[in-house]
Amino acid sequence: MALGPKNDAASQKARHLYVYNGGFLTQSRLRRILGLSGYQVKIGKPAPDDLIGLWGNSPTAHRGEVIANHTGANVVRVEDAFLRSVLTGREGDSPLGLNIDSNGVHFDPSTKSDLERLLLEHPLDDSALLARARSGIERLRTAHLSKYNAFDLTLAPIDPGYVIVVDQTRGDASVKASGADANTFKEMLYYAQTEHPLARIIIKTHPETTAGHRQGYFTDQDTNDRISLCDAPYSPYALFDGAIAVYTVSSQMGFEAILTGHKPVVFGQPFYSGWGLSDDRTPLTRRQRKLTRNQLFAAAMLLYPTWYDPYRDQLCSFEQVCDTLEAQSRAWRDDHLGWAAHGMRLWKRKPLQQFFGRYRPVSFRGGKSPQRHMVWGTAPSPDTTDVHRLEDGFLRSRGLGADLIPPLSLVLDDIGLYYDPSSPSRLETLIAQSVRLSPSSRQRAERLIDSIIAAGLSKYNLTQNAALPDIPSDRRAILVVGQVEDDASILRGTQDITTNADLLTAARAAHPDAFIIYKPHPDVEAGLRSGAVTDTSAADHVLLHTDPIRALDAIDHVWTMTSLLGFEALLRGKQVTCAGQPFYAGWGLTHDLGDPISRRTPRPDLIAMAHATLIAYPRYFDPKTGLPCPAEIAVERLITDDLPRHGRGNRLLAKAQGLLASYAHIWR
Repeated sequence: MALGPKNDAASQKARHLYVYNGGFLTQSRLRRILGLSGYQVKIGKPAPDDLIGLWGNSPTAHRGEVIANHTGANVVRVEDAFLRSVLTGREGDSPLGLNIDSNGVHFDPSTKSDLERLLLEHPLDDSALLARARSGIERLRTAHLSKYNAFDLTLAPIDPGYVIVVDQTRGDASVKASGADANTFKEMLYYAQTEHPLARIIIKTHPETTAGHRQGYFTDQDTNDRISLCDAPYSPYALFDGAIAVYTVSSQMGFEAILTGHKPVVFGQPFYSGWGLSDDRTPLTRRQRKLTRNQLFAAAMLLYPTWYDPYRDQLCSFEQVCDTLEAQSRAWRDDHLGWAAHGMRLWKRKPLQQFFGRYRPVSFRGGKSPQRHMVWGTAPSPDTTDVHRLEDGFLRSRGLGADLIPPLSLVLDDIGLYYDPSSPSRLETLIAQSVRLSPSSRQRAERLIDSIIAAGLSKYNLTQNAALPDIPSDRRAILVVGQVEDDASILRGTQDITTNADLLTAARAAHPDAFIIYKPHPDVEAGLRSGAVTDTSAADHVLLHTDPIRALDAIDHVWTMTSLLGFEALLRGKQVTCAGQPFYAGWGLTHDLGDPISRRTPRPDLIAMAHATLIAYPRYFDPKTGLPCPAEIAVERLITDDLPRHGRGNRLLAKAQGLLASYAHIWR
């Protein structure tokens, strides 16, 4: 993925950037992004060929301006990029990108900023760039990504037909730069009422005002039976869906309104006004070029900002920052109300706290509470509402769960259990919806599949490598996958064939001339769980002490009851026969021996199913940074084995668990 032109700066010699604002010195993320962009932050007196860094048009900017006039050093103005973080900076979140501008500030029309020069002078006609812009707009809308992202997507939509008037924080630099003040906001509200005399007016409060950090221009005194304040955490895109008009002074919401098809009424002179996409009440005469939404987006989001990847500690593309922000926003949206976790064993509590306790600690006391509730798998549900079922994800770890290795991914299902075909699940819903997957999401899923296959990754990523058997060239090779027979997916997802022995016998009966390899489940092979087959005479070879993914390269066909290995075989282009009803069966991609599942009528292809299963459904946690992360980061950690090491105590506890394998229900 090509980066914007500024992201090549790190390869050049770093230039001294002298600063006179404490934030440049105290905010490590800010300094790191500048350093990667080719700027070395310093204090002192600059030489004429040095640079002076200013934070936008902040109250401290005049210090650097005075020194620039005295020394002849050029000024670089820095601002947060248009996708910043989940919470605001005042709430402790660090930025995921910066706008680094050598000519001005994007919101200040008194000079031509680098962004305005792009919008005026760049051809903005490259087909690949505009395709990225189209995909980017769709990505922001579907994932509800904005500058700040503490949105509650479960809020009931407001009845449509209203006008949005966007409030901003008092004294905001973009308001001042546009020559606006409190009277401008009063004028804007007046015109919204007179130009839409029959419509309700909703004043959208700024997030920092809602959080109590800064005052806005509107208060309860501006409301009446027609005008109301909206300080609920609605996504801008959710609000725009029901709006008939949008009014703003200079808010970024005006830009986002353009992305959703509105033509906002603009009373200031923000970067997005003057290009034929807004109704400008204070037009800027030098802006005469007519742009499309895609062109505006390409300049403002793809070419202008400098984006940062906190997992790889490097500059990145817009698409990668979306991956990051989507994962981190999802964590807030899932977890900000808090979780009560019921019946969780002691060894699971630390990983669960890491996954779900970032914004409010997970409670393990149980009982009723205003929090949301989670239980593991098929455990009894507490006598309350809003219960979610928790299970390991499909790229879990490097090592077995039975060895008490903490997971990199977990799935949290608010509908049902993904392996229980008797009722719907969130995964089943996502797979059904995946038939409408966007081109960019398909490309992301394809890249992820390629990485997984190239690295030979699986759920547990074991490193056992016993030799594979010699398979006669004239015989079809079939892998029969053993499972833990008391596993919930077997108990809930099978019908006639419910044991490993029966599966092996059925595969031999269906393929009498095939070369059949039987692979026991790693937990069974380790003596930790039930499911051993005493008579394996139906198999030509029993594959022990080997990562089953290695065997997939040597075979043509997989037989399974409900094992995830069936899905992993599909990813690698193998035929799969399902004796049970796993989540990937019934969609037209497998040969199914069980009864059809009437709900599974859509026909997604493998790419769409992989996106639902590996990207949209699980939550991922990066143990290196301690942050929620995208699937791609979990894959990279597994590939590089950049994971925590587990000590002797962990191994001793796992061995004790093995001795008590018949009592596995105690800790599972």
